Amino acid sequence: MKQVAFMFPGQGSQVIGMGKDFFDAYDEVKQLFAMANEVLHKDIQQIMFEGPMEVLTETENAQPALLLTSVSINRMLEKEGIRPAMTVGHSLGEYSALVASGALSADEALPLVQTRGRLMEAAFPKGQGTMAAVLGLQEEVIQSVLDTIKDEIVDIANLNCPGQIVISGSKEGIEQASEQLKAAGAKRVIPLNVSGPFHSRLMKKANEEFANYLDKVNVQDAAIPVYANVSARPVTKKEEIKNLLIQQLYSPVRFEESIRQMIDKGVDAFVEVGSGKVLSGLLRKIDRKATVFAVHDIASMENFIRWYKEEA
Repeated sequence: MKQVAFMFPGQGSQVIGMGKDFFDAYDEVKQLFAMANEVLHKDIQQIMFEGPMEVLTETENAQPALLLTSVSINRMLEKEGIRPAMTVGHSLGEYSALVASGALSADEALPLVQTRGRLMEAAFPKGQGTMAAVLGLQEEVIQSVLDTIKDEIVDIANLNCPGQIVISGSKEGIEQASEQLKAAGAKRVIPLNVSGPFHSRLMKKANEEFANYLDKVNVQDAAIPVYANVSARPVTKKEEIKNLLIQQLYSPVRFEESIRQMIDKGVDAFVEVGSGKVLSGLLRKIDRKATVFAVHDIASMENFIRWYKEEA
């Protein structure tokens, strides 16, 4: 049987109508959406299918919406007898990976990420923190520039793929860093359309309340290894999973390193499970030779299933 790794997208991959293909076709997905509406105490289904986009993009809506889409698709793949050998998620996507790996139930993960989104939004004054993608500079060069910024906080937030690293911090700090990084040889520094300085030390304010909430959630040992954002290493033990989820709020997402570790395990293909193709694009920049699928609608799922069930 083929060995596959599932990748789960994070915030920024949301689009109006995501998951609707599966909702219309499968009763199991309709039941998942009904459960989501109930545990979130809002009509997340309507927000996902009808928008408006600015409401869907609010962190406390985008996070459960993306998780619900990924979990619905994963459930349909499970029904086809397809389970990953290992999983990884990008930031929020780590929670979808934990559901797929058996460490979290969907009905507990949905309000957990809704709470996470709310706390992340509240951790730093709205409009005063932001993020930017730095293209064409090594991590060491970026860090050396950030170390020179004294009165503002700016941290490395995402190590996505060769030549693409995201920084996060106060608006003033990002502006200062952007100018200095361009002077240091960055090809481009692109401001990101985000509502806060995620994965930076400025998120530590959310830490204690999130840890208290997470403590009440029934996290289990994972049946399938999850490559953690913080460590880029596989985890299965529930206590380690919890500790890493708390650190993940203010630590960099080590996506490229996680993928390289997974490649070394010899998987036959990487499968992005959920809305969009962002992670598939990053993976091709990490390893052009890797086999990659993005399963975001029924047609793309059927394409992947055909490949999976072909004789090797």
